[in-house]
Amino acid sequence: MELVDKIGVIYWSYKESTEIMAEKISNGIDEAGAKAILVNVVDFDINTIDSYYKIALGCPAMEGEALERNEFEPFFKAISGHLNGKKVALFGSHGWGEGEWMHVWENQVKDLGALLFDHGLTILGEPDKAGRRRCVEFGKAFAEF
Repeated sequence: MELVDKIGVIYWSYKESTEIMAEKISNGIDEAGAKAILVNVVDFDINTIDSYYKIALGCPAMEGEALERNEFEPFFKAISGHLNGKKVALFGSHGWGEGEWMHVWENQVKDLGALLFDHGLTILGEPDKAGRRRCVEFGKAFAEF
């Protein structure tokens, strides 16, 4: 598989909302003709990060609108040095607020030199039918980015 075809969809999910988003984004990537590799952050081999040309990262808003601290944040710090020049999409669910954690995260990714796709996709609560469709469309658009 060529580097340009392989898109990592790497996520952490507290309940299942962000996991559903990750699955639907992966579906959209595959529908666009690319190959999504869907991996929960706890199962991701950090040594493979450079084998992905594009990466979609998913994490819900946690305590006080922050990235999850025990699993996701250490993973994100570990890959930070590998994001320069990489195409990156962000997504996640939240249970309250306006999605401030996503704006902070977008700026972090841009500061690392990554090419940020659009704005991070946020969904309040579990994705409903329309939300799931938005995720598929987000995945398709990211595959073409």
